[in-house]
Amino acid sequence: MLGALRQIVNDVADAGSFREALNVLVVDVQEALGTEVCSIYLINRARDRFLFAANEGLNQDYIGQFTLAIDEGLVGLVAERAQPINLKNALDHPRFRYLPQIGEEPFHAFLGVPIIHHRNVLGVLVVQQREERRFDESEEAFLVTLAAQLATLIAHAAATGEVVALTSGDVPRENQVYRGVGGSPGIAIGTAVIVHPLADLNAVPERETDNIIQELLIFDVAVEAVRADIRRISEQFGGSLPAEELALFDVYLHMLDDTAIPGDVRDRIRLGQWAQGALKQVIREHLRTFEQMEDPYLKERGADVKDLGLRVLVYLQDSRQKKQFFPENTILIGEDVTPGMLANIPSEKLAGIVALRGSGNSHVAILARSLGVPAVMGALDVPLYAVENSVVVVDGFYGEVNVHPSKRVLDQYRELIAEEEEFVAELETLRDLPSETTDGARVRLWVNIGLAGDITRSLDRGAEGIGLFRTEVPFMTKDRFPTEEEQRQIYRDHMTAFEPRPVTMRTLDIGGDKALSYFPIEEDNPFLGWRGIRVTLDHPEIFLIQTRAMIKANAGLRGLLRIMLPMISGVAEVEEATRLIMRAHQEVCEEGLDVKRPQIGVMIEVPAAVYQARALARRVDFLAVGSNDLTQYMLAVDRNNPRVANLYKEVHPAVLQALREVAQAGHAEGKPVGICGEFAGTPFGAVLLIGMGYDVLSMNATNLPRIKWVIRNMSMARARRMVAKVLKMDDPARIEEFMQQELIDAGLGRVVPRHHE
Repeated sequence: MLGALRQIVNDVADAGSFREALNVLVVDVQEALGTEVCSIYLINRARDRFLFAANEGLNQDYIGQFTLAIDEGLVGLVAERAQPINLKNALDHPRFRYLPQIGEEPFHAFLGVPIIHHRNVLGVLVVQQREERRFDESEEAFLVTLAAQLATLIAHAAATGEVVALTSGDVPRENQVYRGVGGSPGIAIGTAVIVHPLADLNAVPERETDNIIQELLIFDVAVEAVRADIRRISEQFGGSLPAEELALFDVYLHMLDDTAIPGDVRDRIRLGQWAQGALKQVIREHLRTFEQMEDPYLKERGADVKDLGLRVLVYLQDSRQKKQFFPENTILIGEDVTPGMLANIPSEKLAGIVALRGSGNSHVAILARSLGVPAVMGALDVPLYAVENSVVVVDGFYGEVNVHPSKRVLDQYRELIAEEEEFVAELETLRDLPSETTDGARVRLWVNIGLAGDITRSLDRGAEGIGLFRTEVPFMTKDRFPTEEEQRQIYRDHMTAFEPRPVTMRTLDIGGDKALSYFPIEEDNPFLGWRGIRVTLDHPEIFLIQTRAMIKANAGLRGLLRIMLPMISGVAEVEEATRLIMRAHQEVCEEGLDVKRPQIGVMIEVPAAVYQARALARRVDFLAVGSNDLTQYMLAVDRNNPRVANLYKEVHPAVLQALREVAQAGHAEGKPVGICGEFAGTPFGAVLLIGMGYDVLSMNATNLPRIKWVIRNMSMARARRMVAKVLKMDDPARIEEFMQQELIDAGLGRVVPRHHE
């Protein structure tokens, strides 16, 4: 059976169209099971009926013409129950319906299995025979397995309109909606331009060479050409990005240093591999390292390595990208959109971005947010071959892409855009106003930072401090651990820019599947492995160098340095880390520097820390919840896994109970409590958190003006009442509905994203 299953899946994959794939499927299944009939019925949501979509053994003339009511016959029963129905004599079943018009005869044996994708029944796969018999367990299991594998294909066809086209003959052009995730907020309307990779590393063969000197020369010329391209890209973005944001491209140039990727490639060439093969080997090794990382932000950096490798390969193959025309309001669409692809587009023409792969942590998503360009990532179902030059709407709020929108939909989106532009202009007036509720409660709004480019954007939006500086980012740009002085300079730049505001630096958060390329770690279960504080306590030399650099960077400044410890799961870890930080402070003082003692805090990211929050608070100066990881660990859900991402709910009752418990524990010990996850940057989250008593909300700079507006238009008393009601609820969906209505009733509907009708 396994061989037959593989053959059917391969045959379907090789089909030239969706219609052909269905026809191949029914023929192959009929042959594999030796049945007289095999049929596929697909749900047409527009008509709310089952479509007779493909068949082998009945009247072919009715394919695409005949339909069944959604609750009609045994097919409808399979869909209702969402489970297989296996009957020895279907004619005796009360739900049996005889269908002579499609050529059905007295077929007694019936086996129908549902085709399900993300809990939704998309159709039913049926086999039938004249003889009375019950299909055996292996045949039923075979059909269930096949239906499960085909579900993604059919879901894609439903999204692209190909299921409807089985009836009409044409894929409907108007209002084709494809869903992904929001990469950058906002709405854009424009013309689709498709971009493709310049070259394919996977297609490069490995080939030995005798002319090593020539291969080295060819490679060096290619690398220098790419360096020139990166400098040109940086200059091109110079007029539209803050100067510090251009540090993103400095990372690219560092990757092209002789001691980084090019050095590894040259070593392979010297061993006898030709330049293209050596490049492929090195890029693949780097990609494997990044793909094993848990942190979504760092994991996405693998796309940068791949982009650089492709750009070098283009020059090695002496190919050039064809000149492409970019209309006004270009919507750039590609399977993998990279910052390098943006270089050829005049910034004033770029209106929106759609990537079939990637997430909100993609390098291009970060750039999109910096440029204020709406973006949708992970829109897998967008048919690249069919949308070129089409009118497209990119909805970065809801993560939707609408191709060929109707005039009515366009008018609705234009109205939303006008309202959003008016609101953004209004938010700019809040920059220097305090973050204070209508009844006088003060809430500090800080920012999460990972790159130097975040500094200007954060200050421009009125950030009052840094709530999370991801110190591992500088470690990622090198081929070794950065020296104490290199770290000090990076930290000093951030502290000076935010002077005299407080700066919270998280100690190195690596390990497990977040290993650095020069510090490899292999584990069977990296999510629960050697990571965060566990790594740095096992390597006190790394911890001491970093904390010394942090303390030195604060010398002579008025701003408060706060050192935050990640992935704490017990009191002993805090006590050991505190001893090391105090030792580092003493050593710096002995060197003659006049430095203040830093504050020390704990990140609450695992359930164990929630239940020990009060004991931890006694030993530190502050607590800060890392709500992204805490939610993930509380719910045992990887939010970057599309199969379970819908279960990742920050308003889950268990998560909200944990958040309240941490706030109460910290305040019981007289310690301030903050939060530095994405939940703080959402209107729902901000209101609930201030109602729980959180002193600091730290977030992406983009979200800060909206959250300040929410706080300034909300009373603490009302926020507390919302918290009291929400904590009595046991369903995340109900909580979301309640909060949405509460914000609207409070006059805050402008921060509740509105969908077109």
